[in-house]
Amino acid sequence: MNAVRRIRLIAVSALALAAMLCLGTPDSQAAQATAKLVQDDCVKCHTQPPADVASAGAGHKKITCFDCHAGHRPQSKNNIPQCSQCHSGKKHYELANCMGCHTNPHTPLNIVLSGNITDPCLTCHSQQITQLKEFKSKHTNLYCSTCHNVHGKIPACTQCHKPHYAEQTQADCKKCHKAHMPKNVVYGKEVPNKDCGACHKKAVDLLSASTAKHKSLACVYCHQEKHKMVPTCQSCHGTPHPAPMMAKFGTCGDCHSIAHDLNRWSAPAKGEPAKAAPAKDKKKK
Repeated sequence: MNAVRRIRLIAVSALALAAMLCLGTPDSQAAQATAKLVQDDCVKCHTQPPADVASAGAGHKKITCFDCHAGHRPQSKNNIPQCSQCHSGKKHYELANCMGCHTNPHTPLNIVLSGNITDPCLTCHSQQITQLKEFKSKHTNLYCSTCHNVHGKIPACTQCHKPHYAEQTQADCKKCHKAHMPKNVVYGKEVPNKDCGACHKKAVDLLSASTAKHKSLACVYCHQEKHKMVPTCQSCHGTPHPAPMMAKFGTCGDCHSIAHDLNRWSAPAKGEPAKAAPAKDKKKK
């Protein structure tokens, strides 16, 4: 009888142990109930979103999955957050339909713009529209997306405009022109004469062939800072001649021709008709 009891006791203990191993002890069940997911758990099922964030997440790289996705289905039926949950306080964040431009929230700045878009851009890029309105040009009437069809893309000027000369690069264009006020031509001291000569060929050719000291100067030395600025001779040379001479000859060009072709006395001054050669005396018969 003792042997039978012993066998029964061993069997019951074995079943109890098996149940504990399968179901867990009350302590282990509580531990499982309070266990929290970590970031590495998300990637076990959702491989693409973390990869997107790692490659082009911008500011989203600084947060975790749980900062946006507070729950998980089926317990949480609304586990896709609204952008306004984090983004607020700026005019741009008040725009409707965020996903119209930010199609993938895990790569928020990879934006491809389709259609004619301007107003949404201006909520961030206010300086550009100020320049376009103040310095009117054909660019003023374009949509932002006409040139910037991808967010952050700066198109080459030659995408729409013929270059001034064959070798001209985008960097050369930017020496004189700003895209949002292209007709307000302002340049620095580094602009070479060949850039000016692309439009002002006659002036540069005359200057290159000149024997006067002006030949050694850059165009931008005299025409400083702003396009079409024409300096007076006195700004460099002062008043080199006596007052009676200056009174008799009203402009420097009366004697010195033009700045690009100085001291060509055989040529008529600018605006003056060429003088006819003196007639030869006829011999009397």
